[in-house]
Amino acid sequence: MSGSDARALSRSLLDLCRMRKLTIATAESCTGGLVAGALTDIPGSSDVIDRGFVTYSNDAKRAMLGVKVTTLATFGAVSKETATAMAIGALEKAGVDLAVSITGIAGPGGATPGKPVGLVHFAVAARDGRILHRECRFGAIGRTTVRQRSVVEALRMLMELARGPQAPAKPRREAASRLRPRVARTPRGGAVKRRRPPRA
Repeated sequence: MSGSDARALSRSLLDLCRMRKLTIATAESCTGGLVAGALTDIPGSSDVIDRGFVTYSNDAKRAMLGVKVTTLATFGAVSKETATAMAIGALEKAGVDLAVSITGIAGPGGATPGKPVGLVHFAVAARDGRILHRECRFGAIGRTTVRQRSVVEALRMLMELARGPQAPAKPRREAASRLRPRVARTPRGGAVKRRRPPRA
């Protein structure tokens, strides 16, 4: 199921990125390059996919993606902060439009207090400054299944950012803020008119 989902999502993502002229880089830890593999399995993906970073160790995350030692020491490799730093690092190192990162505990070992097997953090960063983070707790469903579901989730997040920002929300907010000063000015205009009759 996950394999067919990943292939369908990969095709849709590549088509969308071609249409919008977007390029992608991946930064993977627990999935070991499976996201890059799913995308490059589609013929013609080279016009969208730039590169993939497999940063399994903390040293690799620091050396290849610029994740800070303090980030890893404070929050751990499997965290929102590290996933975000990985995505931003891939975006900057590759010079692409979109970058996705995955870091998690696929199992069967590796769990720590508060971080069970099946916990995966995802982040997607866009060249325009948008960053999306997501935490999934898949549970102890097996190493292979955790990794497969992680690939699908990463592709979905890339699709979300590839579609672009939601433009309709911004004009409405601006319009609302512009109306507020006008409402405040009308009572002042009324107050000035009340002073004129005594003078006449």
